[in-house]
Amino acid sequence: MQVRRFAEAARTIIPKQSGTRGVLTPFQAFMTALAASIGTGNIAGVATAIVAGGPGAVFWIWAYGFFATAIKFAEAVLGVSFRGQRGTAVLSGPMYYLRDGLKMPRLAWAFALVAGVAALTTTPFTQPNSIAVALQAEFSLNPWITGVLIAVLTWLVIIGGVKSIGRAVEKLSPLKVFLYVAGGLFVIGANAGRLSAVFAAIFHEAFSLRAATGTAAGMALMVGMRYGLARGVYANEAGYGTAAVAYGTARSAEPEQQGLNAVIEVFVVSFVTSSISALSILVTGAWTTGLNSTAAVAHAFNSAIPMAGGWIVAFCSFLFGYTTLIGWAYYGEQFFEYILGVGVTKPYRWIYCGLIVLGAAAKVETVWAWGDLMNGLQVFPNIVGLLGLSGFVAAVARRRRPSA
Repeated sequence: MQVRRFAEAARTIIPKQSGTRGVLTPFQAFMTALAASIGTGNIAGVATAIVAGGPGAVFWIWAYGFFATAIKFAEAVLGVSFRGQRGTAVLSGPMYYLRDGLKMPRLAWAFALVAGVAALTTTPFTQPNSIAVALQAEFSLNPWITGVLIAVLTWLVIIGGVKSIGRAVEKLSPLKVFLYVAGGLFVIGANAGRLSAVFAAIFHEAFSLRAATGTAAGMALMVGMRYGLARGVYANEAGYGTAAVAYGTARSAEPEQQGLNAVIEVFVVSFVTSSISALSILVTGAWTTGLNSTAAVAHAFNSAIPMAGGWIVAFCSFLFGYTTLIGWAYYGEQFFEYILGVGVTKPYRWIYCGLIVLGAAAKVETVWAWGDLMNGLQVFPNIVGLLGLSGFVAAVARRRRPSA
């Protein structure tokens, strides 16, 4: 899919509405998925991967991104193909293709539980934490104040439900990508002479066999792979099943169209925004300064664009984290509603926003370690569904009528 039909996917980047079932336009669904996946993982996550795993981690971010496009295609196709309806509300997510497509209701319930807990205990911590790090580094803003401000802004959007979220992200998602890419290209261009050495280091460290020496430095291969894959998954979210929730809300009768949008989503996340972060901190040497998370990227931008560079990163970090927060709020809402019913919606929204305040002030390392754990648990039941229904997805990809 990622090779054979990439050009077609690029041509359909603004999808057309082709049905009445759904609550968002296909473009809003695409932007909701993009908003949720392009979060601070693309800034802070990539930076922490390189600081902890070295330049070789970048190769593994790209490697996972290549295969992740097919995974996201499958999730989007299944999300549109197996979705429910409750009045005017659309019910979508891996729970429904695990239950109705794979005929495994217990696994569907287990996924909803793990994914709901993950949504409630990872995103409200990782995203505001990275924003707080950037704002504290650039403006000396207290993390608790940052947390309160983000929580209020998030509540103002998610209280209106998925339609309010869709309207917000279709405006903010293109803005955040354009601003970050433009600033990053300037930084990379200003240090273009170092690019060849940086690419050499990326590929050399990705396959370094120094681990055979048994020294700490010899762990380059395994450490780079571990952090690259972990942050690669975190950046594009392929395998989490969240794409099924977002694309399943689209007013579209064509699962294939939403799947092709998902291919472009992963390309933008893994090969555009993540690469901007990685190359920026590598060509400027920011990854060796002792800084971590968004502070390392801000340092890289500042080296080429004094003062304004850090502001760009801080603003983009806010937009990346904020749009991810409101997107994941809806994901978690769908997961908990599957288990507990619609009565959980309002309490969930208040708890979600309250945790944002705590997340902003938490320790960076603890936040990302917990995120890795919960995300790993969420992936397993979803992958069972993707493998079990791979024949169905393949039929859609080949433009044949699939049999459930």
